[in-house]
Amino acid sequence: QVQLVESGGGLVQAGGSLRLSCLASGSIFSINAMGWYRQAPGKQREMVAFIKNGGGTNYADSVKGRFTISRDNAQNTVYLQMNSLKFEDTAVYYCNLNQLRGAISDSYWGQGTRVTVSP
Repeated sequence: QVQLVESGGGLVQAGGSLRLSCLASGSIFSINAMGWYRQAPGKQREMVAFIKNGGGTNYADSVKGRFTISRDNAQNTVYLQMNSLKFEDTAVYYCNLNQLRGAISDSYWGQGTRVTVSP
C-alpha cells in the first residue's frame, strides 16, 4: 500500500500564493506519475497538474502560467506552487500517485487539503 499525506492548504486572499506538498510512503517501487487534482463544491474532481517520472509536466488550462508542479524523487514528494490565486481556485486539493506493477496501473489518493481563496 501507498500512503499520501498532503499539507500546505489554507486561507489566502486573491492574488496570493500557497505551496502544497505531498509526501508518499509505503510500497513505492515504480512511480509513473504524481499529480494534483481538485474538487470544488458541487463540481467533479478535475486534474490540476501532474509530473511524469521522466519530468514531463501537464497542466490544466485554467492554471497554466500560475501553478508549477515539481517533484523531489529522493524524498518521494511532489509540490504544487500556486501563485496569483483566484477565487475559483477554491477547492479541496488531492494528491495522486500512479505506479506500475508490470502491466497493472495502481492509483493512490491522499485525504486532501483545503484551499480557500477569498475575493
